[in-house]
Amino acid sequence: MEIAGIELHTFTIIARCEETGMLGIAMATSSPCVGSRCPFIRPGLGAVAVQAVANPRLGSLAMKLLDLGHSAPGVLKGLEASDPFFDNRQIGIIDAEGMTAVSTGPKNPNWAGHHEGKNFITMGNTLSGGKVIQSMAKSYEGSAEKSFEERLLLAIEAGRDTEGQPEGQTSAILITYDRQSYPRLDLRVDVHEEPVGELRRIFDWFKPLIPYYSMRALDPRIPRYKDWLQHQGKSC
Repeated sequence: MEIAGIELHTFTIIARCEETGMLGIAMATSSPCVGSRCPFIRPGLGAVAVQAVANPRLGSLAMKLLDLGHSAPGVLKGLEASDPFFDNRQIGIIDAEGMTAVSTGPKNPNWAGHHEGKNFITMGNTLSGGKVIQSMAKSYEGSAEKSFEERLLLAIEAGRDTEGQPEGQTSAILITYDRQSYPRLDLRVDVHEEPVGELRRIFDWFKPLIPYYSMRALDPRIPRYKDWLQHQGKSC
C-alpha cells in the first residue's frame, strides 16, 4: 500500500515483562507518526500491534475481545473473521498471561515475517530479510538484566543496525504500561531523519524521571522534577 507515494514498512517488538507483568511495544517505520495508528495496550489485558496496511479499528476490536476474556490466539481468530483484508495485515498480540499470537498475511510485501518467543513477538514487513527480526529477538532475550524499557529500545536498535529497512525510518515509538490505566512511558518520534537514534536520545534524558512521574501521580506533595532530581543526586 502507498499513501502519497510512501510505502508503509515497520519492524516491531511486543512484549510482557515476566517479572512485573508490564506490557510494552517498540516500533520503527519509514512512515510518519506510527504511534497514532499501530500500537494498542491496555494494562491487565494485553498489547497489540497492527501494521503493514494498518487498520486501527482492528486494534480497538482486539482490546474489546481481550476484555471479554479471549486469549491472544482467540483474539487473532476474531480479527481474521471480521476483516476481509486480513491477508494484507500483519498483527501481533500478547495477552496478560504472556500468551502470544501473530499473523503475517501472504499479501505483506517481502521480506515479511515474525518470531514468537517467551512473552514477546518480533515482526516486520518490507525488510531486508529475516535476520532483522531474529536480531531483535536475540537482543531482547540477551538483555534480561536490563530494565524492560531498555530491552525494548535495544531490540529496535538491533533491527535498525541490521539494516531493517533499506530506505531507513521516519518515525519510532516506545510505550510501556504497568498496572495503572495510563502509560508508564510513552515516547514518540513522529518525523525524524533517524528516529530510532532520536528516540534513544529522548529516552536516556527522560529515564531518571520514569519513577518520578509514577510516584507524583499518586502523591502531589512530591516536588517539581528538577528539585526531586537534585535531591536524588540525579540530573536530566
